[in-house]
Amino acid sequence: MKSARQVAFEALLKVHKDGAYSNLAVDSLLKENSNLDERDKAFVCNLVYGTLDRLILIDYNLGLYLNQPVRKLKPELHTILRMGAYQLLFMDKVPSRAAVNESVNLAKVNKSSFAASLVNAVLRRVSDNGLKLPEGDDKDPDFLAIKYSCPEWLISLWIDSYGYDNAIQLAEKSLEAPPLVIRVNTTKISVDDLIWKLAEEGVVSEKTDIAENALIISNTGSVEDLLAYKEGYFHAQDLASQLCCRALDPKEGETVFDLCSAPGGKAFTIAETMNNTGVVRAFDIYQSRVELIKSGAERLGLTNVYTYLSDASIYNENYGTADKILCDVPCSGLGIIRRKPEIRFKNKQDIDNLPDLQYRILCNAIRYLKDGGRLVYSTCTLNPKENEDVCERFLAEHPDFSSVRIMPEKTRYAEKDSLTLMTHLHSTDGFFIAVFCKDGGNK
Repeated sequence: MKSARQVAFEALLKVHKDGAYSNLAVDSLLKENSNLDERDKAFVCNLVYGTLDRLILIDYNLGLYLNQPVRKLKPELHTILRMGAYQLLFMDKVPSRAAVNESVNLAKVNKSSFAASLVNAVLRRVSDNGLKLPEGDDKDPDFLAIKYSCPEWLISLWIDSYGYDNAIQLAEKSLEAPPLVIRVNTTKISVDDLIWKLAEEGVVSEKTDIAENALIISNTGSVEDLLAYKEGYFHAQDLASQLCCRALDPKEGETVFDLCSAPGGKAFTIAETMNNTGVVRAFDIYQSRVELIKSGAERLGLTNVYTYLSDASIYNENYGTADKILCDVPCSGLGIIRRKPEIRFKNKQDIDNLPDLQYRILCNAIRYLKDGGRLVYSTCTLNPKENEDVCERFLAEHPDFSSVRIMPEKTRYAEKDSLTLMTHLHSTDGFFIAVFCKDGGNK
């Protein structure tokens, strides 16, 4: 039987060596090690996500006591040291002795027995000396990068795009655990009735005025084990994504396309808003993800959701036309770092290449839109090159489309119709939403 620390080590190693998504690695390993109780599972999540959140700061502190650059450490050893340092510096309830000794034990059984004494020595010095920061101040991007474990290029991008104060608050919020938000399946149950059903399972629910039919829940344990989940009464979806669906404004009986749909949360909210009428066509480029949408719709009892294996950048005349189209394009994900902390370490060059793909998908999407139709372009990133710049190019090259100002009560960063949501201002994930109408359609 594997310990919680061993499971956390394996998840972090997958992220470090294989570039795995942390949430997928954690979910997979927790399913494989179902013997772990809820307390151990919570410890695994805390250790994995916390270590990834503070990675740059942790490596800086480790580097103070190593004779070689941390990047030259073998992945197994590097991962063990990172885990140990995180426990010592940020997990107050873990005794220092336990953090050091358990890290030494991990080294002995995970291809690092040769360095067991090194693990012991380095972590003891981390424990004795506590958290260290380099010399510098809060105006120095290099200092900020270490303090907030956020790459210098990203800190600079946010400062240039949104101003210093917003950039710092974005960096701070990226280190916080996100709330668990659900969207009530109103085709099956009311918000108040679901609150009672969840309470019967020990779950605490809180309404929010940010999005209707949304609940912030806690004290859940594994969500998939809840009877209310199995009965299809809700699906998990951040408030930003729910606002994105609100911006699309789907109506009963309409035909709606969700071009980059997986895992399907927005398609489900759209289908529920349409009261399970009309047609929601949900597309994705990978078969496994198409199956994920299909199974989610079946669990929720949504019979108006139809799934397709399709590349959103390539036109297919067989799909017909739509009244509304959601174009939630692949993006750098810089607005959801608190959910997937490894995103902050993406290759900047790969990010710089995304706008061309996003623009191709947007231009393809409009080929399916009826005259007078409505299209939402959205991302879960905070990067003007993927957001405002794509939209400005689109409007400049497509005079038959006009932009629509949505949710005027929300804060904006320029005199534009598009909306940028930020965690510290809107209590949502970082998100971008723009709405276009064809041929001067209804605004």
